[in-house]
Amino acid sequence: MESRRHSCRQCGLQLPAPIGVKAIYCPRCQRSTQFQPRNNMHGVPTVNANGPYSNNINAMNTGLPAYPAKPSQLTTGFGYGNYRPQSFQFRSPQVMRPQPPPAVHGRKRAVLCGANYRGHNKSLKGSINDVLAMRYLLVDKLGFPNASVIILTENEKDIFRIPTKANIRAALRWLVHSCQPGDSLVFHYSGHGSRVRDLDGDEVDGYDESLCPIDFETEGRILDDEINETIIRPLPRGATLHAIIDACHSGTFLDLQFMCRINRGGSYMWEDHRTPHSTYKGTRGGIAICISACDDHQSSGDTIAFTGFPTGALTYSFVKTMEQEPKLTYGRLLLSMHKKIHETQKGIGLNSKDVSQEPQLSASVRFDIHSKLLTL
Repeated sequence: MESRRHSCRQCGLQLPAPIGVKAIYCPRCQRSTQFQPRNNMHGVPTVNANGPYSNNINAMNTGLPAYPAKPSQLTTGFGYGNYRPQSFQFRSPQVMRPQPPPAVHGRKRAVLCGANYRGHNKSLKGSINDVLAMRYLLVDKLGFPNASVIILTENEKDIFRIPTKANIRAALRWLVHSCQPGDSLVFHYSGHGSRVRDLDGDEVDGYDESLCPIDFETEGRILDDEINETIIRPLPRGATLHAIIDACHSGTFLDLQFMCRINRGGSYMWEDHRTPHSTYKGTRGGIAICISACDDHQSSGDTIAFTGFPTGALTYSFVKTMEQEPKLTYGRLLLSMHKKIHETQKGIGLNSKDVSQEPQLSASVRFDIHSKLLTL
């Protein structure tokens, strides 16, 4: 389908749209711009097979659709509460080349995803701050190459770096692509998590956990089944993946086989979460470990108590513990995060007084959490 590139009226982002549409939806600022289609005499560049979007964006295998807005979306729905129609003014054409994920390289790679859901009635405040804190830890402290860290937030200028469902899926595929023994992979997510009824009988509690991209109301959630299939099952022997999930209902976010239960005295036991009806949820020999904000039935929250600006309680306590305690075991990490979060809850620093969260640990294999060192 022939398309043209138009500017978002709110932020100026250049977006492709099929000829003839009357409005476009911007995934960065999550607003719609109405306009009257014009021909090339007005200076609007036409996208063709020889242009920067040769064979359309889909040729880049991103799965990212064009963004025509539906008429029903102009006044209601995700992020449209403050929309007011305005006359459209064309800007001078600018060549914008969205960048797909970088070529895979390096033994350390990470995907850091934070969604604040701007304009939504359940928006968050600390998710992007969480991503910046994790990037600081991985790049500045732990030696992850900057070029091997993909950041997805609503602040990014590149449309491939906005945490839409398509972009998150593409980033997760990139994370494990051509993974080799000795590789260290990290997936960090800060945003909304939710529970949906399990339909295939592979959940002990009868619910799937899910990740909510910024376009979840139109494109849907990403279930834990899909996350497991994408980044857990391909993991080869000798490779390690750590996931840090700062979201509600995140205890079994990666659908890993074993769940660690620990009390405040340090005693622990592993629960087997495999069911007779579940497919294989393990790796190809690698080790996958998930550190999550709370149990599947619990909620998590932002807090200003730690720093004076909003951060996720799990992300902050994880980063600070990693900084402060060398040669850290998984058991010591859990106990330290428990203590930091409970002290904050006593001060009622979280957004909701009803928030109750206990950081959780799940893994693809069972191990001694008090002897195994955490190494990213």
